[in-house]
Amino acid sequence: MSNGSSDGKGRRQVVRFSFYRVDPAWRALTAEDRESSKRALGDVVHAFSDRVQVRSYSLVGTRGDADLLLWQICDRLEDIQQLASFINGTPMGPYLTMPYSYVAMTRPSVYVSQDDAWAKRLELHPGDSKYLFVYPFVKTRDWYQLPLDQRQTMMDEHIRIGRKYPSVKLNTTYSFGLDDQEFVVSFETDEPADFLDLVMELREARTSLYTLRDTPIFSCIAMGLEEALDTLAGAGESGSAPVAKATWQKVADASDIPPGSSRVVYYRGDQVAIFNVGGQLHAVSNRCPHANGSLSEGVMEDGSVVCPSHGSRFDLATGQPLEGPAARPLRIYSVRLEQNGVLLGPSTG
Repeated sequence: MSNGSSDGKGRRQVVRFSFYRVDPAWRALTAEDRESSKRALGDVVHAFSDRVQVRSYSLVGTRGDADLLLWQICDRLEDIQQLASFINGTPMGPYLTMPYSYVAMTRPSVYVSQDDAWAKRLELHPGDSKYLFVYPFVKTRDWYQLPLDQRQTMMDEHIRIGRKYPSVKLNTTYSFGLDDQEFVVSFETDEPADFLDLVMELREARTSLYTLRDTPIFSCIAMGLEEALDTLAGAGESGSAPVAKATWQKVADASDIPPGSSRVVYYRGDQVAIFNVGGQLHAVSNRCPHANGSLSEGVMEDGSVVCPSHGSRFDLATGQPLEGPAARPLRIYSVRLEQNGVLLGPSTG
């Protein structure tokens, strides 16, 4: 049975932020044992990739009480539980503790018009931003006693401030009755300074008067799982660790992506848009690097795609921006056909 909503507004997703700390005793193991335990953990996470989207981040150097974040998104709470259980059963499990864990779900915002796409955030679509900032959030009980129109006025100011910073993408998830906090908020960006300025400006908004708790705050650096695990053993480990395996994964049937169409898939935790341009397939990161617009919803023009959010145009073969405001290229992926299957391979840019 799905944990999705039954209110007719669409299926909701289950979200978990699992912050792990590695016992220092693990670093005293032999390099062979460390490598074996990292490989086993990576294999478990990959085995769940058809059910759980997992994004990995390193906190080495940003916090003293957590080393690794696994951001998990799926449809069923049971899949979150099973993944956690399998991780505990790996050779690395005995060396892992979890100082922080936050469970939440997606749902529509009551403060944004239902005609606005921002209100329909039932599905999270993580982008390719380098940094993720996460914290639990609790409002005062006085906030909920205010009339809705007063709360709406304050939230309109809050939303206006947030939209001044298009390089920062907000993901709001809800924990009422599921966990100790009311919300878990996460911000994706490539510009930490923009996030800092956004938070400072939000402190001056009236909504800040009704904040009861918005700590601890986690500054996370996006990495592939193997790379993130390498940071746990120290700087010398990455030199001897194997490079990412050239693993090909079937992500769709060819008939699902006819000429002139596009489709969003997930490959090893990444959200990828596949475009069929005259029978030739191109695979690129789905999120525009300017403000995280969904490129799969854009218009294809002469081998390029135009972002539906702000009009940036990208060459689908190279990922290079052809028109702004985006300035950074897209990540591109190897793609091939095998019988009727579409297979993705490692990023090539």
